[in-house]
Amino acid sequence: MSAATYSSAQLARNKRRRMRNLALAQRRPGWLGYAFLGLVLLLSILPLYWSFLVASGDAQSARDPNLSWFPGGHFIENAINAISNPAVNFWKALGNSILVSVTVSASVVFFSTLAGYAFAKLKFRGRGPLLVFIIATMAVPTQLGVVPLYLLMAQYGWIDTMQAIIVPALVNAFGVFWMTQYIAQALPDEIIEAARVDGASSFRSFRSIVLPIARPAATMLALFTFVASWTNFFWPFIVLTPQNPTLPVALSLLQANYFVDYSVVLAGTLLATVPLLVLFVVAGKQLVSGIMQGAIK
Repeated sequence: MSAATYSSAQLARNKRRRMRNLALAQRRPGWLGYAFLGLVLLLSILPLYWSFLVASGDAQSARDPNLSWFPGGHFIENAINAISNPAVNFWKALGNSILVSVTVSASVVFFSTLAGYAFAKLKFRGRGPLLVFIIATMAVPTQLGVVPLYLLMAQYGWIDTMQAIIVPALVNAFGVFWMTQYIAQALPDEIIEAARVDGASSFRSFRSIVLPIARPAATMLALFTFVASWTNFFWPFIVLTPQNPTLPVALSLLQANYFVDYSVVLAGTLLATVPLLVLFVVAGKQLVSGIMQGAIK
């Protein structure tokens, strides 16, 4: 078989494979698939709905064994109590959480994509062992680094500041691993070589070629990082004071009494969940698009 014939046959096989993957991606599931998804959706919504039932009741709702499946009429009252509680400082905590989550998400996406491009497409000495070392750091529990990290923050004078939350989270090992794997599979080497032939620098290739191609994976990474930063409680609880908290730390102060009113606590928790629900609704289309593009590729 000649080289031209072999190349034509290979192109035909690749085309048939792409068409088959596209057809599988566009095929609608049957009733069994929809029934399973409906069951998963119901089980996922149930805890949230139970929280709403308790939040819309009075102080004894959480302890009532005959809790009604229909919401009461006290949700707005309980939400106002959670927001106006002087120990919580709700609006400042909300602003701090937004600042931390947005900054950390943008930083993790940028640096992880940059590092992923370097590990996936650039050739340098020690690339493999360095990537293995970065991945191995994910096996180290966060709790082991709390004491030295706290001492370092105290030395910098960053205790009870947002820098103490943002700077240690500017990049993470999972983001580097995630973007490395995606870029290695989605970005052909020929495109990078063509950009170099045209005189583009490495950073110009990254900005004009890598970022657009890696957008689906970057969107998913940004979404997961935002949720993790928004719900992070352990480290902010240690390094921040009640006067300058993030939202999870502020909501924990609602339980710092002899009697815990769970209707108020869960009302505040649901209010803190609203931004995440809005984010998933807004980014849901891009998230599904990224998953589908990855499946087709």
